[in-house]
Amino acid sequence: MSARANILADNGGQFGWFSKIGATNEAVNVLNDQPVLFTILIVVLLAVTLQCLLIWYIHYATMKPEQKKKKEPKKDATKPPAKRLPFLRA
Repeated sequence: MSARANILADNGGQFGWFSKIGATNEAVNVLNDQPVLFTILIVVLLAVTLQCLLIWYIHYATMKPEQKKKKEPKKDATKPPAKRLPFLRA
């Protein structure tokens, strides 16, 4: 390792918190040296999430009416009276 890499490995730099979640010193040094990699990772994760949401919406929007679950009306909307226990008679 170079002298700069040793310094970065000791104090962690901007991405030092990655070492707390299990990243190696080499990985932390690469991120400190090339922070654009972290930005690319975040952009890719957001793009994949948005793509999944779009796929789900297309699936939901193109469902036939008979494929959609309909809410069943409640059979008895009134609440039955509470049972009285024999030892609680008034």
